Amino acid sequence: MNNFLIFLFLSLGLILQRVKQFPTHIYKTINKIVIYICLPAITLYHIPKIKWSNELLFPIGAGWISFFLAFLFFHFLGRRLGWSNKLIGCLILTAGLSNSSFLGYPIVEALFGKKGLETAVLVDQPGTFVVVSTLGVFVAAFYSNGNPDFKSIAKKIIFFPPFITFVAACLLNVFNAELDANIESVLLKLGSLVTPLVLFSVGLQLSFDRKSRHWKFLRLGLFFRLIVTPFIIFVLYVFIFNQHSEAIKITIIEIAMAPMITGAILASTYGLKPKLSSMMIGFGIPISFITIALWYLIMGFI
Repeated sequence: MNNFLIFLFLSLGLILQRVKQFPTHIYKTINKIVIYICLPAITLYHIPKIKWSNELLFPIGAGWISFFLAFLFFHFLGRRLGWSNKLIGCLILTAGLSNSSFLGYPIVEALFGKKGLETAVLVDQPGTFVVVSTLGVFVAAFYSNGNPDFKSIAKKIIFFPPFITFVAACLLNVFNAELDANIESVLLKLGSLVTPLVLFSVGLQLSFDRKSRHWKFLRLGLFFRLIVTPFIIFVLYVFIFNQHSEAIKITIIEIAMAPMITGAILASTYGLKPKLSSMMIGFGIPISFITIALWYLIMGFI
């Protein structure tokens, strides 16, 4: 999806938000369609096609490392400063996960060509996407409940549709099974609906209240997502692990993307500061075009 369409659907949501007759609460239904139908379709389409090797650990691991960094930073900072559980959970989910597919795929293809998509899929599918389907669900359930029941949280993860389809897709991969071409075509079409649907949903919820208490948290969350996290991955992979391949450059660019749309949906669905999660997406996407350009320039020196 090109940049014009990204802003088109976001703007459409913003406009309809101000139309009194329009049921703005429809965003809840849209979010469910994305989680229960579109995201599983993406998983079933991509995962069976991945060819595994030890070299894949770097792009796959980046999403997991990013999430753990966000958890450590926002959990302990939030506890120290007396933030609510919902605020901490929201920032972990939105600042800890990058938009490695819906924003990442077209940008990586533009910068590195179609060959670069092979690495982008690895960062996204077994990386950030599995993180949000497992640890993301755990964080959402944990911080939305003051006294979490770990058994019920485990059930939510196990029965989370994207996770179920991930397991099924992995089995298809292990047994080298291929889906029918017609089924793949349907899955691809369903998956392509994610970005327009979610951006429309974000537009319906996005608020520009200057007096909002969320602005300082928005700045902190986006700084961590767009600057701090890719910087740590850059230092870790390039200087500590001494990796200089194009796959590493693509991995760092993927991690430098705006907040993951699915993470924001999860935060909103569990009542973790829905307005802030929408702001992280609404402001994060346009700002990330600037920061990604800067990271791409830096990648030219490695």
